[in-house]
Amino acid sequence: MGMISTPSTKGTVFETLPVYEALELTEGGDLARIRLSDQIYTLRITRAGKLILTK
Repeated sequence: MGMISTPSTKGTVFETLPVYEALELTEGGDLARIRLSDQIYTLRITRAGKLILTK
């Protein structure tokens, strides 16, 4: 996981956000499950290299 800095809406304060590698989340495959509270989502990497997140 890396970190990126993006300008805030005010343009003077920088916010640091985490960056996750999709292939690490999927452990080299094309699917991963992500839990948020009691909901499970599926992250899929398409053949075209796009990400799809579904409930």
